[in-house]
Amino acid sequence: MDKQTTTAFGKKVYLLGADSGGTKYWLENATWDCDWYWGFGYIETYSQNKFPSLSKDINSHEHANKFMSEWFTEWNGSKPRLTDRTFDEKEGWELSELFSQFYLLKDMAEYFHRGRQNTADTEIPLYQKPKLVKEINEQRLPVIFNRIYEILKP
Repeated sequence: MDKQTTTAFGKKVYLLGADSGGTKYWLENATWDCDWYWGFGYIETYSQNKFPSLSKDINSHEHANKFMSEWFTEWNGSKPRLTDRTFDEKEGWELSELFSQFYLLKDMAEYFHRGRQNTADTEIPLYQKPKLVKEINEQRLPVIFNRIYEILKP
């Protein structure tokens, strides 16, 4: 399947592939949200896959956190969702690694931003590290995003 990019709801999206029914799956571009974290890894399908003038309905919104096992290869008996892909197997493994790194670093940035896990109501943030949060958000994560875009862009 040919690589494609387009715009949906004002966001750049990258075609990942299609399932056996022909539904196309798109990865949204990263967004800086609420002035402190990156929104990324969102995989969408859109009504009738019309571009660029989409209807306003999103048919599905999912996350890429289990990219390898859910999206592109058989794993522990699971069948891949994408039966037609815009990336080859080597790129799929690299995408899986990059998505894993993204989720790990995103969680680390959130932890060091808040200074805690937010599981208990405590007034004592123990581990706030603003310099580390800044490094992750401004230096590390953009490298991951750019490599993913390089793999998926036409």
